[in-house]
Amino acid sequence: MRVSDKMDPNELVRLIDILNPKNKLGRIAVIVRMGAENMRVKLPHLIRAVRRAGQFVTWISDPMHGNTIKAPCGLKTRSFNAIRAEVRAFFDVHDQEGSYPGGVHLEMTGQNVTECVGGSRTITYNDLSSRYNTHCRPKAECFSISRACLYHCRAASKEKAWVEA
Repeated sequence: MRVSDKMDPNELVRLIDILNPKNKLGRIAVIVRMGAENMRVKLPHLIRAVRRAGQFVTWISDPMHGNTIKAPCGLKTRSFNAIRAEVRAFFDVHDQEGSYPGGVHLEMTGQNVTECVGGSRTITYNDLSSRYNTHCRPKAECFSISRACLYHCRAASKEKAWVEA
C-alpha cells in the first residue's frame, strides 16, 4: 500500500489489519512516498505504530513520486538531489528506529535521457527538452540514480551487518 505524509499512524494500523488479518509475514509492503523532510518527521510515527501493533510489513521507499515537479519550461521533472535526500532520510529513520528498510522503488532507464535535473551529468532545466522521451513519468538516467543509491546503501552497510556491500 502507498502512504504519504498525510497517513495517520492509527489509520495505517487499521488498514494493515483489514488487508492482513492473520498478520502473515511477507503479505504487506508499505510504500512510503513523502519527500525527505516529511520522511524524517512522519515516518517514525508510522513505524512506531506498526511496531506497537505487532504487525509485519516490508517498508519500501518511493523517492520518485513525492519529488515530481514542473520545470519552468512546463515539463515534468524530478531532482536527483531531492531523490537522494529522500533515500537518505528513509535509511536514517530506519536506523534511528531500529527497523529495517526493505527496498527502494526507482523509475530509471538505460537510455540516454534528460528527464531528471541534477545527477552526475548535472542536467539543468534548459537541458530537459534535448532528450526528454516520457509522456507521463520522468525517468532517471540509470548511471546517475544507481550511483546515488549505491552511495546510500554503502553508508547504511557500514552500520548494519545485514547489508552486504
